[in-house]
Amino acid sequence: MDKAIQEELKAHLMQTNEAFRNLMNQHHEYDAVVAELESKPALTAEEEIEEHRLKKLKLQLKDQMEQI
Repeated sequence: MDKAIQEELKAHLMQTNEAFRNLMNQHHEYDAVVAELESKPALTAEEEIEEHRLKKLKLQLKDQMEQI
């Protein structure tokens, strides 16, 4: 699918589909936490586990958004 069409569809779903909007917002929240963790020079073992967990959750959300 063309990138412009994908962006148009995403924008439409953000405006019209509450479930999609909630998934997208949660994805952005996880992305922000992952970015914060990745900006650190070194991660503790717990932070590494959290980073991997969040990345998996982001992928699950992306799959759910693609299904919509």
